[in-house]
Amino acid sequence: MKTRKLWLGFIAVMTISFAVLLYYGREIYREAPPIPDKVVASDGAVLFSAQDIKDGQNVWQSTGGQQLGSIWGHGAYQAPDWTADWLHREAEFMINRLAREAYGKDYGVLAEDEKAAVQVRLQQDMRTNTYDPETGLLTISDLRAEAFAHNSAHYGGLFTNDPELAHLREAYALPQDALKDPERVRLMNAFFFWASWACITERPGQDISYTNNWPADELIGNKPTGAMILWTGFSVIILLAGIGLMVWYYASKREEEELKAPDKSPVADAKQTPSQKATLKYFWVVTLLMLVQIVMGIVTAHYGVEGHAFYGIPLADWLPYSISRTWHVQLAIFWIATSWLATGLYYAPFISGYEPRFQKLGVDVLFGALLVIVVGSLAGQWFGVMQKLGLTANFWFGHQGYEYVDLGRFWQSFLLAGLFIWLFLMARAVIPALKKHPQSRNLLILFLIACVAIASFYAAGLMWDQQTNLAIAEYWRWWVVHLWVEGFFEVFAVTIMAFLFVRMNLIQVNTATVAVLFTTIIFLTGGILGTFHHLYFTGTPTAVMAIGASFSALEVVPLVLVGYEAYDNLKMYRSAEWVKAYKWPIYSFIAVAFWNLVGAGIFGFLINPPIALYYMQGLNTTPVHGHTALFGVYGMLGIGLMLFVLRDMNPTVVWKDKFVKWAFWLINIGLMAMVLISVLPIGLAQTVASVQEGLWYARSAEFLNQDYMMTLKWLRSIGDTMFALGVLALAWFIFGLKGGWSIEKKH
Repeated sequence: MKTRKLWLGFIAVMTISFAVLLYYGREIYREAPPIPDKVVASDGAVLFSAQDIKDGQNVWQSTGGQQLGSIWGHGAYQAPDWTADWLHREAEFMINRLAREAYGKDYGVLAEDEKAAVQVRLQQDMRTNTYDPETGLLTISDLRAEAFAHNSAHYGGLFTNDPELAHLREAYALPQDALKDPERVRLMNAFFFWASWACITERPGQDISYTNNWPADELIGNKPTGAMILWTGFSVIILLAGIGLMVWYYASKREEEELKAPDKSPVADAKQTPSQKATLKYFWVVTLLMLVQIVMGIVTAHYGVEGHAFYGIPLADWLPYSISRTWHVQLAIFWIATSWLATGLYYAPFISGYEPRFQKLGVDVLFGALLVIVVGSLAGQWFGVMQKLGLTANFWFGHQGYEYVDLGRFWQSFLLAGLFIWLFLMARAVIPALKKHPQSRNLLILFLIACVAIASFYAAGLMWDQQTNLAIAEYWRWWVVHLWVEGFFEVFAVTIMAFLFVRMNLIQVNTATVAVLFTTIIFLTGGILGTFHHLYFTGTPTAVMAIGASFSALEVVPLVLVGYEAYDNLKMYRSAEWVKAYKWPIYSFIAVAFWNLVGAGIFGFLINPPIALYYMQGLNTTPVHGHTALFGVYGMLGIGLMLFVLRDMNPTVVWKDKFVKWAFWLINIGLMAMVLISVLPIGLAQTVASVQEGLWYARSAEFLNQDYMMTLKWLRSIGDTMFALGVLALAWFIFGLKGGWSIEKKH
């Protein structure tokens, strides 16, 4: 009966949440910032067309897109946010011209009343929506047309080879001649204008811009809206209420299960099937990808202080910032997902006690597909950013420009096919267990649902095309990043961890089933609609902010109880002598609980409320959350699952755990040091600048190249060095299991 109620709750959460998500998705389609057929000056001169804007978006993507600066606050942090930067440069040009026309002096030297008068005229010009949906024309003033030409000249020189802007290219880690074709420069300027226009032009009938007045900039009248204040307060109330209810429910319903671990490991004598043995090579690749990913991270971080070089070596000539950062992010997703998927392939035959025919062949074919996807997509991204592909070829085989889904559409489709191959291999191995193990049926069904979701929800990455409106592409991109990575992979991980402990007779299957179903319901209640907290300022209606603020607060609620999870794992480790062989996998799960609270919970809620994100979006406060959640939670879980499998692959040997011990502590301490010593202080300093001056200043070279900021960037090397040494130690240990230097003796 208890399980039945939980299943009804699960179905209700899924049905209602996705209905709301899709309904407001339709609203995002309907209310996205329009792309005008033509942008014309007041005298009728055509500046550019809708096709120019769409092609310009593709040009921006070909430079690395969100991996080189950001648009609407989403992307990388070294170069500016191009929308904030464009707007402020445009506004400064216009207001100085208006000041000279009215008073014969530049704006900066006017009296306060004169400044106010000129500022009103500027804001009337920039904020008034002059788009005519009947004709499809966007008419701008002659002054704004001049500002467009002025900005176009600046960005043209910046993205090509103007020697006077060499210092900015260095500060932005932007290579010389990032765009080699003047026509591509013209098109990108059209896109930058449109994306910035959406940030300042008020929605019809409203006094807020299409991006809810983001970015902060007093000069142009972009200030926090009343809705931001309201829904920030509401999100805090929901958080406190949710925590109170969660603690009460957990305290009243939690049943302490007396751990009676068997005297001997029940899995010690398990026989491995051919397909299980074939998964070993996956973990070797996971380790290699992790090493390369960390190297790319070190290079990317160093570009923050030496924009075009790596300790004097002109590395950016063939590995520019946008490529190193792309590979750093993409490889993280590849190795984490590979570890999780390989873990599923390894344990699926154990779950059912059945090895389907040709299962090993399927595992080998999937491994080959994985290698093709990794090598092909990374190579395509390099060719795209180096401007060696046409715009359509870049979309299919190069760099899509969207963070976390940077790989070209062909490689995306190939990966989706690989995920369905994985689903087929998982299902054919697990489904027989539904009949053979009826006591585990509920847990198995949830496990299969998670597998189906992992395969199918990646398809959201195919829902935009080459020239889809950016607001709509962002909606679907976060389906992949938030729902696929943070949502259903989380359900899969919780379920497979429960299987591991059930299989070892450390928890009862009924207890595990109830715990997993309850955890899944609580997590998805906030997690599905919490997707909207990424979309406050991406051209969406205010309702999206209201829902995102409310439900993203609920995402934090279950994380306040992760101490129980860590304590339960520690009790399992201490429950019997033979369990101590699983020390480092279990310690990894304890680290996951810690980073869930700190990285996903504390650092996540730091930036999630609307008023906080209004000033922080696109600052270094975001990678604080990104690193501690992506690596701290999902990366450590991937490492823990890998170590669990490697432990089970050869249970008769004793690990010489010196290197894995050093790896565990160096990785976790290094991650914390990198965040607390460098990235968080930089982000908080930027936040103060964003509040006082505007986001354009917080992201400017002028601000980020101050002496104390450069010192903070260099201090990051302390944590990064510890972290890198930890990964090296982990790789040495893992390959030592095959080479023999990580094995002490046989039992």
